Amino acid sequence: MKTKIVIDPDDFPQDLRQGLAVLAADMATHGTRRIDPPREVMAMMGDRWTSLILQVLMIGTWRHADLKRALAALSEEQAISQRVLTLKLRALERDGFVARHATADVPPRVSYRLTPLGTELAQEGRRMIDWVNERSAAILQARTTFDQRDD
Repeated sequence: MKTKIVIDPDDFPQDLRQGLAVLAADMATHGTRRIDPPREVMAMMGDRWTSLILQVLMIGTWRHADLKRALAALSEEQAISQRVLTLKLRALERDGFVARHATADVPPRVSYRLTPLGTELAQEGRRMIDWVNERSAAILQARTTFDQRDD
């Protein structure tokens, strides 16, 4: 859905106007509302659990309980609640990133795997994680410098 973005050039310095206009045009094309994919998926990727869930699902197909245990083992928080895991998986399924499979057994056996779209998203997330890992020393140094400032 196209969104009209109105920017008054007089509100911004001359050297920033062109870049802002390009950004506004891109956002108008892809959406600015909270529910539009660019905003919602990026917010989801930045939450506490989604990127870790995607990285674990890159390994293969997981039953719900095994996935919950793996996340607890890998996370500093040590546990993800049943409710939060279910909500995260449903959101990922809704956007086409995760496929849910339930058997006809009683009780049903439920498993989750990445879809091709989910695999692409997880790979992009992995690239970001690798980028941060490669620059951890610089990031930590910047934090130290910032924390020692007298503002």
